Amino acid sequence: MGKADAAAAASRAWSVLLTAREYVIGQAEFALADAGLPPLAWYDVLWALEQAPGGRLRMFELAEKLVVARYNLTRIADRLVKAGLIERESCSSDGRGAFCVLTASGRRMRARMWPTYRAVIERLVAAHVNPTELAVIEESLNRVARAAGREFPKASR
Repeated sequence: MGKADAAAAASRAWSVLLTAREYVIGQAEFALADAGLPPLAWYDVLWALEQAPGGRLRMFELAEKLVVARYNLTRIADRLVKAGLIERESCSSDGRGAFCVLTASGRRMRARMWPTYRAVIERLVAAHVNPTELAVIEESLNRVARAAGREFPKASR
């Protein structure tokens, strides 16, 4: 495959990936709302905090894990605090910094959301892509994410 063919194939694959992502995310959002659950962005924050040591991360660490702009994360965090799903703790070493800390309610909410989200992933991804293909997709996209992460300076997020 020549360079031009490879570039065209990469563009097509990227387009399909983005389209599939939007459809799956849209269906997940619909399913969560239909079940009376919070939006998917809340799930992502709760999951990241649940995976963190002590269920806590500094705002900038959480933003980096989620690959979102801090101002967007601040709005989501404000809503999660208001709902009692996370708390903010001041950082003793940096008066301007704050930790987001998962509460017991936040842990329970993430656990309530997962079956609905998982069902969408199973219906729209696992049912159409075999395990061997999933492993190739995961490994391939991990390489892309690592390369893109190296080229995208953290300071600009």
